[in-house]
Amino acid sequence: MKVAFIGTGSMGSLLIEAFSRSGALLPHHICASNRSPLKTKRLAQRYPGLKIYGSNAEAARDSKIIFLCIKPLDYPEVIAEIRDVLDEKQIVVSITSPVQIETLEQALPAKIAKIIPSITHSVHSGASLCMYGKRIRPEDRLLLEQLMSSVSTPFTLKETETRIASDIASCGPAFVAYMLKLWAEAAGELTGLTQADAITLGSEMLLGTGKLLTEGGLTAEELIERVAVPGGVTAEGLTVLEAGLRGLFVQLIEATHRKYDEDLGKLHALFNPPEPGGETAAEEEGDSSPSSHQADGGALSKAEPPNGSGAATLP
Repeated sequence: MKVAFIGTGSMGSLLIEAFSRSGALLPHHICASNRSPLKTKRLAQRYPGLKIYGSNAEAARDSKIIFLCIKPLDYPEVIAEIRDVLDEKQIVVSITSPVQIETLEQALPAKIAKIIPSITHSVHSGASLCMYGKRIRPEDRLLLEQLMSSVSTPFTLKETETRIASDIASCGPAFVAYMLKLWAEAAGELTGLTQADAITLGSEMLLGTGKLLTEGGLTAEELIERVAVPGGVTAEGLTVLEAGLRGLFVQLIEATHRKYDEDLGKLHALFNPPEPGGETAAEEEGDSSPSSHQADGGALSKAEPPNGSGAATLP
């Protein structure tokens, strides 16, 4: 089975390396393309047998699965490049949250899935967020989840839950690492414990806590109750966290949803360029010929403004 990776930046390279180390994909099963040839050449040197291509269309042609590991605003250009080499048997996987499945289904003949990965996959851990288009069949879903299971725990959800789930599963490692960094800095300033030792202790604590919540059979509430003895040190610390963190996480969610909605708006404008008469392609009525859509971005021009984040309903 040939698997293509269009885009070999941080996440594209991470997935290639994770799948290769897990044994889920052998190098000769993988092909890749990137605007910077140097990145793909480095991957080919690291994994002999990996095939690199000079164009996205060449990489996508005849591949069973095509991972689009590109920035959201690059989608229209890449879709225009690969559209004509795809067919209804292939599976295109988008790894970016703002680009909607329906938009890709309108633009491409292939089956569409959205899988949001995490940096934690580099150590074969964490959850991969899986969403599927209307053309995905049970055997396609099984194939994708078997592949993702080699480096993560696949987690199926609705596309409308993408943003909040990504906050936790994909952005979460950076958020938690930042909090641990601040905690370690405060420990050093107030007690003299070195920051390196504090980070080591905190990292081991996070690893163990994750295992307790996944393998140990404890809920978050049960873990807190087990550690926080009434009147003890932990309970005192929890009082401080309750006062400061509850409102902080509301602000965090509002900020990420606001940015997500901004990205959705930019993408909709990009996928629906104005017609010469001033109307967008989506507003133009009575012109549904395939040739006219290909001239201004293909079926993407029929997409309605997406509302996938739920930000408008946040309290």
